[in-house]
Amino acid sequence: MTIRVLVVDDQALLRTAFSSLIDAEDDLEVVGEAADGRQAVEIAARLGPDVVVMDVRMPVMDGIEATRQITAGQGAGVPRVLILTTFDLDEYVFEALRAGASGFALKSRPLEELLTAIRTVAAGEALLAPSVTRRLIAHFALRAPAPPRAAPRLAELTEREREVLALVARGLSNTELAGTLRVSLPTVKTHVSRILTKLGARDRTQLVILAYESGIVTAA
Repeated sequence: MTIRVLVVDDQALLRTAFSSLIDAEDDLEVVGEAADGRQAVEIAARLGPDVVVMDVRMPVMDGIEATRQITAGQGAGVPRVLILTTFDLDEYVFEALRAGASGFALKSRPLEELLTAIRTVAAGEALLAPSVTRRLIAHFALRAPAPPRAAPRLAELTEREREVLALVARGLSNTELAGTLRVSLPTVKTHVSRILTKLGARDRTQLVILAYESGIVTAA
């Protein structure tokens, strides 16, 4: 199945470079381009791309607000957002992840890595490697404590699923989860899939954020 992509960046040269690279792949297709967040929201609503490659710092509407609006819908048809950033894990990235982004890619890395990131996000898999997830967790540890956010759907989780969620939030990969829980890898994947479904989360990144902001785990 062809992955339909919307490219969003306020620099025309970068948009052209990204689009050319993406369109050269047999399984990827650029269905639109946008120069700012407002255009991105409008085009995403009209074209329904699978993945939005989103710059963060743009005029009119930044990538964070655009991400929030694009991912606000429900159901399988909601586009997944891949954030493009110049700075590794800066505050803009964290805000974008909280806004609903599924992951991020660095502009400073080879463009070919963007293709892998697009495919990973489109498949609904975790784009953030465990080491990066742990850095995301470290970011929470540096922030001032905040009152836990209510997450009523957490009550739907079984005791085992809450245990798995806590470990995911600690940055454990599926293989590490299987070893820690002494279960098979398919069992771990089933647990994670059920947790995502029950909580309405798009991916592991959102699970990490939800777990910390709801107080299931703390960064201490």
